Amino acid sequence: MLIKKQFFYTVLNYKDIKLSNNSSFSVTSVNSYSLALYELAKENNSLDLVEQQVNSIIELIKQSEDFNILIKDPTNKQREKLNAMKTISEKFNFNEIFKKFLNFLIFKRRFNNIERILKDFLDICSNKRGEIRAKLTAAKELNNNDIEKIKNELAKNFGSNIKINYRHDPSLIGGLIVQIGSIMVDTSIKNKLQNIENKMIEL
Repeated sequence: MLIKKQFFYTVLNYKDIKLSNNSSFSVTSVNSYSLALYELAKENNSLDLVEQQVNSIIELIKQSEDFNILIKDPTNKQREKLNAMKTISEKFNFNEIFKKFLNFLIFKRRFNNIERILKDFLDICSNKRGEIRAKLTAAKELNNNDIEKIKNELAKNFGSNIKINYRHDPSLIGGLIVQIGSIMVDTSIKNKLQNIENKMIEL
């Protein structure tokens, strides 16, 4: 508990942190950061708000090529990243905890892992609510009604509250892919063609 509290204190006081040159970043490290954000938001009664703001950043990662370059290009200086996050934080009106957490990732040279950390944070939130997260990839654009029908069908089979992450992928040609944990249902034409091709190679 003492170590966890010290970590949280460090997050809130990121400006006093000495930079680390350690480039390794394990799944455990991802979970440490995301769990820290979860506990901080929970202790400050801002969990729902932070979760909404995390989704805003993830959506920005999906849509903005410039933001992806900012995250992934190692030549971008720390000051450039801090200035960019200041602008984004003001635009989305991020609360203080989340703003400091994002800056903390920059100071600790973990900003390139921001998507993994934030997605893990969302997984923690879902798990705490007893939700099961499902990944849905479809060949055609699905509306909210389509997604809700799929969600209800999955809930019948798994007997639990389902949280769906939907992604449109035209390369599937047809059908859809649903993944819940290690369980995957792939009805896409692309997968069927791949199976035929593999069988032909084996002949």
